[in-house]
Amino acid sequence: MGRDLHLASLKRFGFLTLENYSMIAVSNAVEGLRMANQLGQAHAYTWDILTLDGEPARASNGLCLHPTLKAAAQRYDIIFVCGGLNVRASTSEALRSFLRAQARDNVSLGALCTGTFALADAGLLRGYRCAIHWENLSSIQEEFPEIDVSGDMFVIDRNRLTCTGGSVPLDLVLKIVEARFGMALARAVAAQFILERNRLGEESQPATNLAGMPLALRKAVRMIETQMDRPLKVSTLARELGFSTRHLERIFRSHTNTTPAGYLAAARLEKARRLLQQTCLPVTDVAMACGFTSSAHFSTAYRGRYGYPPREERRQMGQATIQS
Repeated sequence: MGRDLHLASLKRFGFLTLENYSMIAVSNAVEGLRMANQLGQAHAYTWDILTLDGEPARASNGLCLHPTLKAAAQRYDIIFVCGGLNVRASTSEALRSFLRAQARDNVSLGALCTGTFALADAGLLRGYRCAIHWENLSSIQEEFPEIDVSGDMFVIDRNRLTCTGGSVPLDLVLKIVEARFGMALARAVAAQFILERNRLGEESQPATNLAGMPLALRKAVRMIETQMDRPLKVSTLARELGFSTRHLERIFRSHTNTTPAGYLAAARLEKARRLLQQTCLPVTDVAMACGFTSSAHFSTAYRGRYGYPPREERRQMGQATIQS
């Protein structure tokens, strides 16, 4: 009940957009608030698009939102940090200082898409559960082991509201609307956007496209995704699922065109690539986090899949950051 009372008190929203933010995430949140006003009380919610300097940030799709206001000029009930591509390059000491000041003033803080990284970077998620887009899930878990990072769609933990990207911010807004005005208005807003149902925050976001796949395969993939840092034999995986190794291999070949071992190897390398792109972890630490027994083995496997060694991935990312 305490959580719902807090949600019901949120009326004035600030969306702090970082460079290369996800416009679809911001748009879904704002449109949810707008429709709640249209169907309920005309001025129930207000919102502003913000940056630290008041100049519009460019979204990852190349567009800017107007008007954009200077973040420190107004008082808000909650400020959502809106991230997107290469969020690390969009953080700064000025951003950290601003967010810490808002926390000291008891302003609730939220995050959309990769904005969770900015809150973690400012030290504002210690002792909280949080959510982040699945592509950045493994990197934030490795970089901030003291934070309880969830694979859920969104997480509401006291005065921290963190959310994945895409369309999920609309589900979070529906939860906020429901807390203040009840389920009927939340359902009416969802109906306007042709949503079949309101997704719950504790629903897991899919890190892999598993739609239409057999339940056994979905369970196997989940096990692989959560155990990539440890040795995992196909025979052990099959036994825990209650199958023979041959039957599990048939399922994988039928639906993924590869073996369980091949799927695991590819998943480890994809995770490694995300860690190299999104964190400052040493290459040896990335190798260990992805289940490789040696740096040499990791480098050989990485070169075999991507055509260049892991350190070259880091060098390319550094150049891309400078150019952007």
